[in-house]
Amino acid sequence: MKVALGGTFDPVHDGHRALFRRAFELGDATVGLTSDGLAPKTRREDRYVRPYDQRHRDLDAELAALADEYDRDYEIRRIDDPTGFAPEPQFDAIVVSPETETGGKRINEIRRDDGVEPLDIEVVDHVYAEDDEIISSTRIVRGEIDEHGELTPDRGGRDAPGETDAETASDAADASADGGPEAEVDDA
Repeated sequence: MKVALGGTFDPVHDGHRALFRRAFELGDATVGLTSDGLAPKTRREDRYVRPYDQRHRDLDAELAALADEYDRDYEIRRIDDPTGFAPEPQFDAIVVSPETETGGKRINEIRRDDGVEPLDIEVVDHVYAEDDEIISSTRIVRGEIDEHGELTPDRGGRDAPGETDAETASDAADASADGGPEAEVDDA
């Protein structure tokens, strides 16, 4: 069976590993990795995403170990649009998380419109951190948890390149000099 899945995977965590394991249980996997252009558009929250080459290197290391464990082959392909390569006819299944299941259904609509058999959609449940919240890359980047969902209260988040603690302190001092921090606007 040929299995597709995709994501930004920055950083890879136990929730992603659950997706990878399910894919390798089913067959050989083609894993789509969002391009630098697509990655920011797929984020629910604005945050720094590492460059494609760095994410590819880390993803390849994760997949190599699991593929060996399951005696499966894998390929990593760059994806530049939300449906990626999944509409291609050679795939039999797609592995998704609960929040990306809608994307799997959209891919099947495209496949049907193209006269291609729909994919089996395999939904893998969330993996939870020790605080019973979902493990996510965003929480890891913020410094709340590590890749396994362990709480990391003493760890700072990950800044974009060039952003340092000194700049953050300078920004805080500027806000204080201006009469206090800027009011936050809730766009919800």
